[in-house]
Amino acid sequence: MVSKLRLAERIQDEWDLMLAKGDTTFVRKNFHTLEIESHISDYISFLETRKSQNTVAIAKGVLKKLREYLSKQGIKMLSEVQINHIDGYIDSIKVSPKTKKNHLIVISQMFKQSVREGDLVQNPCEFATLPKITTAMRHRPLTADDLEVIFKNANEWKLYFAALLYTGLRAGDVALLRYEHIDPKKKKITQLVRKSRRVHELPISDVLLNAFGDIDGKEGPVFPEIYIDSDRKQNDRLVYPRKYLQSILSKAELPKATLHSFRVTYNNMLRDQGLSIEDRQVLMAHTSSETTKIYTHPNIELAAKHLNKMLNYLDMPVK
Repeated sequence: MVSKLRLAERIQDEWDLMLAKGDTTFVRKNFHTLEIESHISDYISFLETRKSQNTVAIAKGVLKKLREYLSKQGIKMLSEVQINHIDGYIDSIKVSPKTKKNHLIVISQMFKQSVREGDLVQNPCEFATLPKITTAMRHRPLTADDLEVIFKNANEWKLYFAALLYTGLRAGDVALLRYEHIDPKKKKITQLVRKSRRVHELPISDVLLNAFGDIDGKEGPVFPEIYIDSDRKQNDRLVYPRKYLQSILSKAELPKATLHSFRVTYNNMLRDQGLSIEDRQVLMAHTSSETTKIYTHPNIELAAKHLNKMLNYLDMPVK
C-alpha cells in the first residue's frame, strides 16, 4: 500500500517531468488562460448581485481604467499582473493621493475575490505602495472679504451660496432642498441630512428667509438645476456652482475655496458669537441619531438669535 507521502512524491516527480517537457496541462486551465477583460466583466456581474448601484458604478470606472493601463503594458492575463503593474497604475492616474488609495482598495477587492475563487495564489495589491498623503486645509474658512466678493458676483448662484452660508448644511443637502421643507411662519427648515440619514430641524435666519422671497404655498425643488436624488449623479451637477465659486475667487486673486467652506465659515461665525460646541454640533447635524428621527434643537430660539447676528452679505453696498 502506497503511503500518502510516497504518492505525493510520485505526483511531484511526474509534474516536474511534465514541466521539463513544457507540458502544463496538469495545472488548472483557467489559472493561466483567465483573461483580464473577461474576469473584470465576471467580477462586475458578481458585484451587481451583492453591492449597491453606487459601489458597482465606482468599481466599473476604476477597473475600466486598470484594464486600459494593463493593455498598454501588454498584460492580458490575470496571472501576469504583478506588484509593479499595480504600482505603475497608481502612479499613472492623475488624481489626489486619497483617491489613489480608493482606487487601490477597489482593485484589491477584485484580486481578493480571485484568490478566494482559486484563480490566483496571491493578491498583487497586498504589497503595492501609495504616495504620501499630506493633510491640507481643503475647505478653508471664508473671510469677510471673500464673502463680500462672492455675493457681489454670485449672480444666479447667489441664493444657493446664501443657503449654504446661513444654514450650515452640506452642499448636497442644500441642493435637495424643497419649498415644502421650509416653514416661513415658524422660520424653520426640516431637511433630510444624507450623511446621518436623519431628518434635521434647523432655524432660518431673517436674511435667508428674505432671500427666499414669498414662498407660501410653493412646492418643488428650490434649486432645480442641481436637484437630483442620486448621490453619484448629484456630484456631477454640483460642479457648476463649485466652479463658479472658484472662478469668482480666482478673478479677485483670492485663495481657492470649496462649497464646504461655507459650512466651515458658518460654524466659525457661530463659535465666535459664543454658541457652545454642543449646540453647534446639533445645529450642524454632527450627532448621530436613528434614521428619520426628527431632532428639535434644544436651544432652537437661542440658535435663531445667533443666526440673526450674522452679517448680511447679500445686500452689502458696493465699496
